[in-house]
Amino acid sequence: MRVDRTGLRGRRALLGAAVVVGAALAVAGCGSSSSSPSTSSASSTSGTAQVSTGSVAGLGTVLVNGQGQTLYMFVPDHQATVTCVGQCAAIWPPMQLATGQTPVAAGGAKASLLGSDPNPAGGRVVTYDKWPLYTYTADTSSGTAQGQALNASGGYWYVLSPSGAVIRTAQSQGKAPAPSSGY
Repeated sequence: MRVDRTGLRGRRALLGAAVVVGAALAVAGCGSSSSSPSTSSASSTSGTAQVSTGSVAGLGTVLVNGQGQTLYMFVPDHQATVTCVGQCAAIWPPMQLATGQTPVAAGGAKASLLGSDPNPAGGRVVTYDKWPLYTYTADTSSGTAQGQALNASGGYWYVLSPSGAVIRTAQSQGKAPAPSSGY
């Protein structure tokens, strides 16, 4: 008596193909459900880049971004152009405008002092009283200004008041030392 093994092989191949197709559909289904929230989130924030005000102990009212992070100016920019690029921008990220975004004032920030400058790395950077604006990666929560009065990345970093004045006061507490790499 002879056993027909070709039918068994065919059924195994069909079962294997069904498992692969099922797994692919499950992965595709997961991908489509997760892309929905990110799409709606991106569209709700894509129109503006907010500059507002916040309070920092020892410095008073300063400019902050829409997430409450302290904003800084860089002395070598000379109220004219973005000069913090490359390694500098990795530590001091510029307040970048996405295509189609416009800077918007909130809180005590003045709309008349907002603008933007070209970023040598591409795109545009928000300015305030012609100073390109940056955040500092060591500022991990709102209300902090670890970068205040630091001499790093080729120049001094200071916060700005809502009037656009540079606040040169050194923050006495919580100030982080300048990174040893110079950036």
